[in-house]
Amino acid sequence: MSRVVVGISGGVDSAVSALLLKRQGFDVIGVFMNNWEEKDEHGVCTSQEDWSDVQDVCEQIGIPYYSVNFAKEYEDRVFSHFLREYQAGRTPNPDVLCNREIKFKAFLDYAMKIGAEHMATGHFVKTNEAGQLLRGDDPGKEQSYFLYMLKKEQLKKSLFPVGGLLKSQVRAIAKEANLPIYDKKDSTGICFIGERRFKQFLKNYLPTQPGDMVSLEGEVIGRHDGLMYYTIGQRKGLGIGGRGDGRSWFVARKDLGKNQLVVVQGEDHPSLFQEKAKLNQITWVDAPPVPDGQAIQLSVKLRYRQQDQGAVLRFHGEEGELVFDAPQRAVTPGQSAVFYQGKICLGGGIVIE
Repeated sequence: MSRVVVGISGGVDSAVSALLLKRQGFDVIGVFMNNWEEKDEHGVCTSQEDWSDVQDVCEQIGIPYYSVNFAKEYEDRVFSHFLREYQAGRTPNPDVLCNREIKFKAFLDYAMKIGAEHMATGHFVKTNEAGQLLRGDDPGKEQSYFLYMLKKEQLKKSLFPVGGLLKSQVRAIAKEANLPIYDKKDSTGICFIGERRFKQFLKNYLPTQPGDMVSLEGEVIGRHDGLMYYTIGQRKGLGIGGRGDGRSWFVARKDLGKNQLVVVQGEDHPSLFQEKAKLNQITWVDAPPVPDGQAIQLSVKLRYRQQDQGAVLRFHGEEGELVFDAPQRAVTPGQSAVFYQGKICLGGGIVIE
């Protein structure tokens, strides 16, 4: 009987993944990854609540379960990078790094050490025998965007039992099996922040440097609380309503040298759009589909919820440039640009400008 270690988070997707694998005859072990130990502003450590749900679920399914602490690895490999990026004025996506460094590296290594042939998670993605990463079948929950940094060698050792299901089907399976978390709310946002206010969380770790909000012409419009608290295209929370011609203000860019936040009026302002984007840290799930320096037409997502956008990519090693079929709004340094051809996720890179 083939052994599979399932990363059980306390949510419904990973619980149903474990249930389906057990029904398929695998020797299933549930393992809870404790990646973050700090309590929130109300003194609650959400990982304790999740661990309790994990125990209930695994007992209901009838599989052994353990908790493994990766908090040190998470702090070293993910959280410290997250802070450095914000300090540099960029907007990182820690979930992408967590998948590469923790779930599909530290956790995968652990699974292999305890004699498993595969690990499994509740991600809404699929793979094929060639080790390619494919979009999940539920367009509203599809998560290949967060896994683009993985390599085919990792994917060949990974199972994604809910990738071919809709979320509604996952909940129905959980309810039918009397799993106590069948209607548990999905977790949203960055895992280690939880429901806390983002600005307050960052303030605990990074020194704030307030400065001026300025127009493109350099006119001082207001004050910002620190460049790290803002992202390109942001409208809410600027506190400068009523200034100018009455239209909403948006963040156009950050000037780190002058510690200025450059703002413009109107959501369709030209300075909010780009025809190109430069990338670094380009990675491919498999070998690059074309040789270095050659152009490739593909579709790209610059944000998780974004619809696919057409673009031409030209790359040299880990660096490259995207030329979009149509100008893109609020292209944000630090975010991931993820490449697709049809249902296949090819890889991606980090936006630098």
